[in-house]
Amino acid sequence: MVNITHKQVSLRVAIAQAIVKVSDPSTITAIQERMVPKGDVFEFSRAAGLLAVKKTSDVIPDCHPLPVEYTAITSTVKELNIFITVEVHTIYKTGVEVEAMHGAAVAALTMYDMLKPIDKGVSIGEIKLVSKRGGKSDHKQQDPNKLKAAVVVCSDSVSKGQKEDTAGIRTEEKLISHYVQVMGREVIPDDAERILEKLNMYKESGCDLLVYVGGTGLSPRDITPDTIRPVLDREIPGIMEVARQYGQQRMPYAMLSRGVCGFVDKMLVITLPGSPKGAVETLDALLPHLLHVFRMADGQRHD
Repeated sequence: MVNITHKQVSLRVAIAQAIVKVSDPSTITAIQERMVPKGDVFEFSRAAGLLAVKKTSDVIPDCHPLPVEYTAITSTVKELNIFITVEVHTIYKTGVEVEAMHGAAVAALTMYDMLKPIDKGVSIGEIKLVSKRGGKSDHKQQDPNKLKAAVVVCSDSVSKGQKEDTAGIRTEEKLISHYVQVMGREVIPDDAERILEKLNMYKESGCDLLVYVGGTGLSPRDITPDTIRPVLDREIPGIMEVARQYGQQRMPYAMLSRGVCGFVDKMLVITLPGSPKGAVETLDALLPHLLHVFRMADGQRHD
């Protein structure tokens, strides 16, 4: 199965539809008056659809088992067509489109099985996904290159050339994948004066998002949060709370990160761990929803 461990848990909803077509009005009458020999078509198909939704991962090889927290199945008659609608909800890392479509398909097949003794012309029509929501697909994407960002790596060893700037490169790649224009990536030592110098430089250059990588731990040289926090005009604690919670589910030492986030004037400043894995996981926890703060803070500039 596809690896979904990097995804965030969120409410996900899918609605699917299947159409059963009969060949004679008398079939519809038999269904509505519950005169079909095999039983109540609507109730049997509904029960079969519910079971199918729950068992989707058992019969579709690449589907992940997930908690189905709500399912509604309704059938509506329009002339010689029966429209089956299946709505499924979950709070999980992946969506329920296949579950909803599987439920609709099995409900339709159940109707077919129950009706074929009395209608040799019954058939199953279109099975389709009507709508879905939840996860990153809900996020209204920024226009390409609308937001400008910069990455500043704070590391004594990287600035001296003793280590490669892997974390900074991967941070830049992640931002670009979310249609953020990276106007610069630099490496500086763990030095408060240099950290503030870069902050002021990028603020004056019109940068929207300044990302510091490194210096969020507990060693004596980890001073990035201590340097940034006093100059924030508006701190946003919830952003780093989400990042730490996400990281804690994957690495027990994530709780030791002291990262901060907030606005300096109109520029959002965020501090990430210095390890490549820690930096990328923090961005996985926050993107693309982090970018919504710009619409909240100044909707005219970024709508």
